[in-house]
Parts: sequence; C-alpha cells; structure tokens
Amino acid sequence: MSENVEKRQLLGMTPQELGEYLRELGQPAFRAKQVFAWLHQGVPFEGMSNLPKTLRQMLADACVDNPVAVLSTVQSKIDGTVKLLYRLLDGHVVEGVLMRYKYGNTLCLSTQVGCRMGCAFCASTLDGCARSLTPGEMLGQIVCANGLLESQGEGQRVGNIVLMGSGEPFDNYDNVVKFLRILRMEGGLCIGMRSVSLSTCGLVPQMRRFAEEDLPVTLSLSLHAPNDEVRRRLMPVAKAYPMDEVLAACRYYIEKTGRRVIFEYALVHGVNAAPEQAAELAGRLRGMQCHVNLIPLNSVPERGLTGVSEREVDAFKRALEQKNISVTRRREMGDDIEGACGQLRRRYMRESEPQA
Repeated sequence: MSENVEKRQLLGMTPQELGEYLRELGQPAFRAKQVFAWLHQGVPFEGMSNLPKTLRQMLADACVDNPVAVLSTVQSKIDGTVKLLYRLLDGHVVEGVLMRYKYGNTLCLSTQVGCRMGCAFCASTLDGCARSLTPGEMLGQIVCANGLLESQGEGQRVGNIVLMGSGEPFDNYDNVVKFLRILRMEGGLCIGMRSVSLSTCGLVPQMRRFAEEDLPVTLSLSLHAPNDEVRRRLMPVAKAYPMDEVLAACRYYIEKTGRRVIFEYALVHGVNAAPEQAAELAGRLRGMQCHVNLIPLNSVPERGLTGVSEREVDAFKRALEQKNISVTRRREMGDDIEGACGQLRRRYMRESEPQA
C-alpha cells in the first residue's frame, strides 16, 4: 500500500475548496486557480512553475497531485483502442478504455472498484464492490489518459466521457455528482455535460434526483429486457424497481433535461433476443424520446451466458425498426484486448494472487 494513501487528495477539490486549504497554509486566494489548473493538466507539484518553491514543497509533503497511476496499457491492433489498468493509492485497480473516433477521443471510466449490482452479463460484478471512487480518482483517470495521448505525440485530449466502466454511478451518487460539476469547470478539464454519458442499471430514486441536478448528461439505461420476468433473470435490481417505474423515471429525465435516453440492450442467446421480444420492447418504448443501442453479448463463462449470431442481431434490429424505434448496433471496440468491462482487472487480480 502506498505511503501516500493518508495524504490529502487535491484533484477532487473545487477551486473554492482549494482556496480554503491554501489559506490554512498561509497562501493568498489567487493560488487556488493556479493549483487547480496545474492539477488538471497532470503536472506534478515540482513542475508547478508559477508557485513559490516553498509552497511546492509543502504540497508535495502533505498532498497527492493525482491519486491514480497507469499500471499497464494494452492497445488493440484492430482499431487503436487502448485498455488502461489504473492503480489507486490503496493498491486497488480499476479499468478504463480510451476509444478513438473521427470526432475525437472518448474515455470510458470507472466509478467504483468492482460493482455490487450483480448483473448476470457483466464481469465487473463477479467479485462484488470493494469501495466507491472519489471525485479525484475519477478525474485522475482522465488526467492519466490525457498524459498517455500527450506522450504519444498526438496533440489531442479526451473530449468525451462515458461512465460505463466498473461500478454503478448512482450507487456512488454524491461523488459522481461532484466529479461532474468539477469536470465542466473553467480552468480544469472543461468538458461539457453534453459530452458525457452516464450508464445506470436503473436505481429509480437516484434517477429522479439526478434529473433535478442541472447536469444534462446523456442518460443510458441498462435495460436488456422487454419485460420484468426477463429483466429479473438478468438484473437483480429489477426485483426492487419494476420496468414501469424505471421507464417512468426515464420519461421524467427526458422532461426535465430535454435529452433523449439511450437504452442499452445486450443480446443474450435464448434469453432476450427473439424478434417477438423486440416487438414487445417497442411497445414499451412507444412515444418516448429514446434510442436503443444493441450490444451483441461478450460471453461470460462464469454466468453460462452466450452471445448471438449475426442473423439474430439483424432480425432483432429489423423488428424494432419496423415499429419506428431508433436503433443501432454498438460498434465493437477493442475485441482483441479484453475490451469488455472488468475482464482485464479480473485477469490482473488472478495473476497477482499468491500461489499456494
């Protein structure tokens, strides 16, 4: 475990919070903006050239500039997607995926170490949730990804964020909301909410609360079923929140933000991928400002679930289109680098276990 684990994390502080801390150190208020900008550029304390040397040393002794470090990277030979394994100060590891598109770079980041939602198709949840991430640890993943892009001489930065790595964002509600507020602040990473997508399995009270936050991100709901019976088989959360309640919360989010909702639908052979199930799904979504994103399942051997054929994907997609539902098949990224959420972390954990 790092000796820095007890130090103060500055990256997750707002400029106002930084100002209060620096005042405690006897520093003028204007230093807060300087430190805030340096932190979000990924510059270590010793490199903050417009700060007095004594202040730089004080910060290095008592604080951490970035609580996240890149442990390893794996790059796809197919499309350039990069899977990042991050180490946190307490020794835990989380994953991120850096995806390159024509319109810019997108980072998929984690909000928790593991996940406790128990979705049957997801590797992230197999070992449960160790803990939630701090705002600084979420921001730190982006800072590290920007550093990677800079080191490759690409002159680019991350411009889009998807909260679809390990963890349920709304199970870490307060930290995620603070992360989003800092994310869009001037002088920092300055990424607007329309460049952010947040994926939830459907925690209804938090969905309704989030609609009131004035953070108009694109809300993605992991739906994966046309009815409660199928959804309960795949997602334990469905036992607490029936589909009618979840879809009503989606409609409320659309009403409050003006943003359409994306429904993620992982196609599982023999479970939820029949054309008649597509017709049933279309009936539930009729009249809603939404889009369905079809995801051919990455097989999860531990759960005994298998993917679908191309014929099944096409038939399901056509059945939705015939009912005038906006639908696309997700572009598969990083297939050759264990791109599915949780796979790389689990392999690292297995390989790091002491041998008997």
